[in-house]
Amino acid sequence: MARRALTFKQADIARAVKGVASAGVKVMRVEIDPNGKITVVTAEDAAPPAASPLDNWMARRGSR
Repeated sequence: MARRALTFKQADIARAVKGVASAGVKVMRVEIDPNGKITVVTAEDAAPPAASPLDNWMARRGSR
């Protein structure tokens, strides 16, 4: 089976990450689909952590 031609280069990824970082946004990960589309996932895109049952209980009770 023949190898496919690459649809992206390491320089493409470095350029995308460097551009996002220079905008002052923290890069969480980089995703590359089989077609070569590069997606940079930032900390602002990440969902906030879910509240634990203890956090919910403390919020209902208030600080006593």
